[in-house]
Amino acid sequence: MSYSVDINCDVGEGLGNESALMPFISSCSIACGGHAGDDLTINETIKLALKNNVKIGAHPSFPDRKNFGRKVMDLDEKYLQQSLEDQINLVNMHAKRLGATLYHVKAHGALYNQAAIDPKMAQIILHAVKNTVKNAVLYVPYNSIIEKLALKNKIETKVEAFADRNYNENLTLVSRTNENAIITDRDLLLEHLLKMIIRKKVKTICGVEVDIFADTYCIHGDNPNAVEILKYVSKKFIEKGIKIE
Repeated sequence: MSYSVDINCDVGEGLGNESALMPFISSCSIACGGHAGDDLTINETIKLALKNNVKIGAHPSFPDRKNFGRKVMDLDEKYLQQSLEDQINLVNMHAKRLGATLYHVKAHGALYNQAAIDPKMAQIILHAVKNTVKNAVLYVPYNSIIEKLALKNKIETKVEAFADRNYNENLTLVSRTNENAIITDRDLLLEHLLKMIIRKKVKTICGVEVDIFADTYCIHGDNPNAVEILKYVSKKFIEKGIKIE
């Protein structure tokens, strides 16, 4: 059986490795001022995406550069929604100016994880998407609250799984405070990824395999081995007849 998969990366987060990442991915989520990113980085990242035929997405987060958007913030709902709308609009403005289309929106960090389990947080994101880019796809975790609410609100979704993160048995991601949260070994990551693509299973941190389905698979741009991993995965995919598109 042949497979084609979307490999996405979170980019524009200050690492400056986008030109090395882009040839090996098919979609990217661009930091838009909440946890990282500014006009310059957004503009340059969109140009690189266009050059490499990579789908462009906005990557909004809690407005928290200090913690890189990885801590839940107790914010006024209207304030948070406005912040998310401003972040999405910023990427969309640059995309339009450069002749690009904003393909998707993907929440970042603590916002993404919270929306998977919290209906209120999920609704804030959904309202922000509806008020900014109605035709954009929303990247969501498998079997999450935000996935179910998005479908009810007739917002198109793509289910995402993480190639470089370990999972708990309930399909939440292992906390980054744990040393085994991130997969940096390229062979372990490839095994983890292929199991999700081909067998629709993920081996959890407890050693138990559980069902998972995804339309798109993320390798974080700030993974210390991201470039090496993507080159390796791309090579192995070619050998196995798997297309990245």
